Amino acid sequence: MTTAQHTAEAAAAVEIHNAHKSYGVNHVLAGVSLAVPAGQVAAILGPSGSGKSTLLRAINHLEKLDVGYVAINGEPVGVRRHGDRLKELPEQAILAQRARIGFVFQNFNLFPHLTVLDNVTAAPVATRQHSRADAVELARALLASVGLADKADAYPRQLSGGQQQRVAIARALALRPGVILFDEPTSALDPELVGDVLAVIKDLATSGTTLVIVTHEVGFAREVADLVVFLDAGRIVEQGPPSEVIDNPRHPRTREFLSKVL
Repeated sequence: MTTAQHTAEAAAAVEIHNAHKSYGVNHVLAGVSLAVPAGQVAAILGPSGSGKSTLLRAINHLEKLDVGYVAINGEPVGVRRHGDRLKELPEQAILAQRARIGFVFQNFNLFPHLTVLDNVTAAPVATRQHSRADAVELARALLASVGLADKADAYPRQLSGGQQQRVAIARALALRPGVILFDEPTSALDPELVGDVLAVIKDLATSGTTLVIVTHEVGFAREVADLVVFLDAGRIVEQGPPSEVIDNPRHPRTREFLSKVL
């Protein structure tokens, strides 16, 4: 069974509306607006410091925007409209929203004191989406789908980086989210381990789940993305299908960036 068979019942559309974020004088996001239709794969490219990870973390409200908001299926994330203003939701409401948004971190973020199986079952049990028995059954199926059926009783420290990242993907899938966010999922891996993780994400990209992937793997983005977004200095410079943005970029800044990484 593949990862594509364990995904959400309904993919979610992602909309980013005029996102601004500053840290002191550093304007990390400078008015980003983006729409990712339900079921599509969006790859976000750009140089280091361009705002890619900040934008991704704003989607599930790990970063609070100074101006603008994010909506999943039309529902604002982390805020509600209060007249002309946006008001922060209570923490419990934000956590409930995040449970519908999978997140795969660059450095895995597994619980080191839990087995692989318990890492995958923790969220479904904590949110009471599944009984312990059902969560275990789902977790074992997910681990099999990412090629780690034999690692259920291992601890993260006993796994390679690529294996840990595949566990992190299984954990993200366990809540059957409508959208999954990937923050440079292969950048912390040794080169020979990258392929296994990309293969899992490629399989997931065929599932109809909405994926938003921050990546430096341009060839991978060309292969799996419906939409490629090039971000520079906190702004979207260019966006469109891979055949346009990667193969025939219009903007000089996009051409310059791709000439260095391809």
